Amino acid sequence: MQKIAQGAEAVIHSDGITVVKHRFEKSYRHPEIDAELRKCRTRREAKVIEKLSEIGFPGPKLINMDDKNMKIAMSHVKGDLVKEVLHTNPKKLSREIGRKVAKLHANNIIHGDLTTSNMILGNEVHFIDFGLSFFSEKEEDKAVDLHLLKQALESKHYKIFEECFDEAIEGYKESYPDAQRILKRLEIVESRGRNKKK
Repeated sequence: MQKIAQGAEAVIHSDGITVVKHRFEKSYRHPEIDAELRKCRTRREAKVIEKLSEIGFPGPKLINMDDKNMKIAMSHVKGDLVKEVLHTNPKKLSREIGRKVAKLHANNIIHGDLTTSNMILGNEVHFIDFGLSFFSEKEEDKAVDLHLLKQALESKHYKIFEECFDEAIEGYKESYPDAQRILKRLEIVESRGRNKKK
């Protein structure tokens, strides 16, 4: 298997068919606390990926979870990073992204890292990297997820981010009955951010 990525928490290898994500040890943490954290996060990510299949959501399919070695094996999602192709059809892709986020939130899944680097365009937009994901019914958590999407769009696609986020919100509203409540909470989340900057 070939190493294809490494983040702060894990290293990822793939043979083109299967992806293996390994959460490595952190020497600055107490060994027992580190092991428990990595085990908890590995199990949680595996549960979220399993749920994706249950709800028919386009993302990786879980093959195996090994919480002794802190590894998750999943299917390799192929296609272009949305980060690289969003500009080719920003309105259509952004609205699709909004619908997909709505489906996650309707099933109480918080992605936790909604960037276009974690989205792959194949026959449709697939979401990947559920390492920070968790289950929650809270409006606050869903609003923060949307806020992170907005920040990511502004950072990576600043020339088109406003139209992209507007379209994403339209897609979100189309697909999620509770959208207005979450969007009201989003206003509160953003106002807190503005107040901190003052």
